[in-house]
Amino acid sequence: MPKHERGEPVDQHGGSHRGAFGEYGGAASGLIERTFREKIVLVGLTTPAATDGDTQRSLDELELLVDTAGADAVARVAQRRIAPEASTYIGTGKATELRELADRVDADTVVFDDELTPAQQFNLEKLLGRTALDRTAVILDIFAQNAHSQEGKAQVELAQLRYRLPRLRGKGSALSQQAGHIGTRGPGETQLEVDRRRIVRRIHKLEGDLRDIARHRATQRKARRRSQLATVAIVGYTNAGKSTLLNRLTDSGVLVEDRLFATLDATTRRLDLPGGEAVLLTDTVGFVRKLPHQLVKAFTSTLDVVAEADLLVHVVDATAPAPEEQIGAVRDVLAEIDAAQLPELLVFNKADVAGPEAKRLAAQHEGAVQVSAATGEGIDVLLRSIGDRLRALTAVVELQIPFDRGDVLASIHRDGEVIAEQVTDAGMKIRARLGDAAVTRLAEWVVASA
Repeated sequence: MPKHERGEPVDQHGGSHRGAFGEYGGAASGLIERTFREKIVLVGLTTPAATDGDTQRSLDELELLVDTAGADAVARVAQRRIAPEASTYIGTGKATELRELADRVDADTVVFDDELTPAQQFNLEKLLGRTALDRTAVILDIFAQNAHSQEGKAQVELAQLRYRLPRLRGKGSALSQQAGHIGTRGPGETQLEVDRRRIVRRIHKLEGDLRDIARHRATQRKARRRSQLATVAIVGYTNAGKSTLLNRLTDSGVLVEDRLFATLDATTRRLDLPGGEAVLLTDTVGFVRKLPHQLVKAFTSTLDVVAEADLLVHVVDATAPAPEEQIGAVRDVLAEIDAAQLPELLVFNKADVAGPEAKRLAAQHEGAVQVSAATGEGIDVLLRSIGDRLRALTAVVELQIPFDRGDVLASIHRDGEVIAEQVTDAGMKIRARLGDAAVTRLAEWVVASA
């Protein structure tokens, strides 16, 4: 029996307040305080551009997302259509079947694998008699639970509000504010308009706060660039093992959990490579298929560290059912933040569990390596590969250094890789790999470049 017929409280969207995904609350606490495991029906759509297998894998991931958010998937529905139906996404007839299924399994909420338009969501909730949500809402809820830093909370709340604003619905003049004197009687400003204005004000406030944080981050990046250290960003699909790898390489103590989006805040540590070079290694938020645009836009200040890196270490879960799809999803997000052109080192993680599959995947991608961040297998090869990739990005130059400029010699050894040294009558002739900034600084002693 539908919720409104069972006498349970129903919100203004048509969904029960029992659900975990009914209304957005503060960014740090999730959408609503959970006192039980909500029952969810999952719905996916197979278009001509996809296969039934693609849809089922995407629904498998959506089920993991729902579980991470604190609910249980009790049924799933997949439909074939040329394109989503404009008003109800799946069509009125299919929506009626879906309502009957949701009633049979006593589901609280129906979650769709693609983002719903505000109109589709509104129409579906009327037809289903319960809350209808999409993948975006679930991901936003997970981010809300996992945001701990001030920046993370602000970024998630901003994404939530941008998602919620076009979905506000009120009850017209029934919620109007009416004055009591001549010239002001009758329907005034509706509660919907008040809510919309409050959200817009809050969005502007959060955007201003994040701009301040972005300026602070830019100042930090300038200081790092002055240090002449190369920057390496760890990117990859959520739960691929990025934080575990950062801990293995730098003993940083970053939180590691076997769950989606356990880490949202960027963490930077210094890493010494086997060749003697030092780099700055940054762990970033994980990506996922159909990552909400609101989140990508809200996390701009955090993701800037990826776009400005010298090298991307792309961590892939070698045990994943479809690792190539995950690689594609990560590269889609990289393209969205203007980082697709950066040098990339593919690292197939969890080799201790994947076994020969990790070796096979690495062999399919030129220059890729296989590792186990948990056991340390392949870490030495990874470190050498990072050093080789970074050296390949630097210029090889010849410098003539007078004998009395020991400070310049020390700077070359500190900031670059010395390939050869030769004593001449005019001083020390050095052949070295140097970054662009070092080459510019030492330009007066450069005699040739490769």
